[in-house]
Amino acid sequence: MTFLKINNLSIDYKMRKETVNAAKNINIDINKGEIVGLVGESGSGKSTVANAIVNLIDEPGKISNGSIFMGDTNISENQETIVQYRGKKIGLIFQDPQTSLNPILTIGEQLIETIQTHLNINTDEAKNRAINLLKEVGIKEAEKRFNNYPHQFSGGMRQRVVISLALCCEPELLIADEPTTALDVSIQSQILELIKRLTKERNLAVILITHDMGVIAETTDRVAVMKNGDLIEIGLTKQILVEPKEKYTKSLVSSVPPTNKKISRFTIIEKENLNIQNNNIKILNRWSKKSIVDQNLVKIQNLSKSFDDSFFTENTKNSVMAVDDVSFDIKEGKSFGLVGESGSGKTTIAKMVVNLFKPSSGDIFFDNVNVTKIKKNKDLLKFRRQIQMIFQDPFSSLNGRLKVNEIIAEPIKLHNPDIKSSDLDSYIHDLLESVELTQQSAIRYPHEFSGGQRQRISIARALATQPRLLVCDEPTSALDVSIQAQILNLLKDLQEQLNLTILFISHDLPVVRQMCDKIAVLKDGKLCEVSETEELFKNPKHNYTKELLKLMPKIESIYN
Repeated sequence: MTFLKINNLSIDYKMRKETVNAAKNINIDINKGEIVGLVGESGSGKSTVANAIVNLIDEPGKISNGSIFMGDTNISENQETIVQYRGKKIGLIFQDPQTSLNPILTIGEQLIETIQTHLNINTDEAKNRAINLLKEVGIKEAEKRFNNYPHQFSGGMRQRVVISLALCCEPELLIADEPTTALDVSIQSQILELIKRLTKERNLAVILITHDMGVIAETTDRVAVMKNGDLIEIGLTKQILVEPKEKYTKSLVSSVPPTNKKISRFTIIEKENLNIQNNNIKILNRWSKKSIVDQNLVKIQNLSKSFDDSFFTENTKNSVMAVDDVSFDIKEGKSFGLVGESGSGKTTIAKMVVNLFKPSSGDIFFDNVNVTKIKKNKDLLKFRRQIQMIFQDPFSSLNGRLKVNEIIAEPIKLHNPDIKSSDLDSYIHDLLESVELTQQSAIRYPHEFSGGQRQRISIARALATQPRLLVCDEPTSALDVSIQAQILNLLKDLQEQLNLTILFISHDLPVVRQMCDKIAVLKDGKLCEVSETEELFKNPKHNYTKELLKLMPKIESIYN
């Protein structure tokens, strides 16, 4: 029997000069005990539809047509009803648990407050209920952790707390908006298994919003595909992923990195790709590139980094070993992957390579020069010019007060202070074209671009100094699958055309398989194993690597 029924739902945002149709005549039915996936690119209307269910649409947006029934009650036409239902009958799990939790209240205080808001029970009863919920979502020593603050939990543990908050009043509908995007593969697997288990045990109706098609394949019963506010198609998960009817759905599925093989390029159906090789002709004429020789461009020897954690331990000095005696080499012109859970030391190593962190011990050689021993700023600047970093979140890594041309010009002028204004403008335009952005993009601000376009700006900025090594720290984890495919194709083309060496950091194993020639697996700061990519995926040696590969969401599982 249908539990939630969305009928001809339209949501409009009336702007000064136009009306934006965020959702147009959406029809979706959801049953109890069923997980329905909502997929599509950013701006497709997925989260807007979910927010409409609980009346959390930001002004000036509003429901312009249609209805939302929960059972026999039209919850879209009664403000008081939805306020009563929100948190009690409808639970919400958001993408970023850090922003969903109050940093100045303990986990216990937040659970008790939510429980007592909706249920008429005393504080002791609410506390017992909260502790039992923490145990149910898999938090060990729940009685002790009850009094901890959000910052004292890992990302995966915080997401478990958010799930316990969503479930604390025994809702009938659970809306999970990108609940595992920022999580490692092992934590992601635990969270998804938890949601599936609770769906069956509590007979929940679940809406799962995600751009991870592997998660969709292994978790959902049905899938609804959205694009530009329209519902493109809806059906059983296997039917949508194996035999999609619409061109856009085919594009989404073809953009997913396969887990069982390595491919040379991602197939992009929806987007008419610019010819990147033609775009790069201008940049190649400016590029002082070296011919690739059979040598190690980067050599890491016995690298260690510790942090003083005394701030959280009542002034008792407690040194945390983030990286512990790690050694590996990166061949010039090749891509080297670093994988592992949060806290494994991946980003710490990257920041030491680009000289943002100083090693506690060990050496980093770049082109046979020990960069950890460089003392003079002049020599350090020469080194930094050859190594550039692309960060996970392009929005926070770009200065929002500067136009794109000013952002890209900064590193160019730093390393070429005598460059003429006309040459600078010409070089910036060539860089933008090389990453498939128009020259007009130069005079716009970062907030005027999509996430994928902002990442292209970050890549253009990184290329501005003509580096030999690109350090990519989770460069596509915040992007939709189709945009991710475009960015990964772009990186592959740029590497081939410009003889770039890439250090690629990610917890997305299928992406790493497609991008890297060699992979190092890290756990708790220690190196588990280093292997050629295909050898690692086919014959992993370390038990931890085997476990990661086992837990990896596989879109191919839908074919079984």
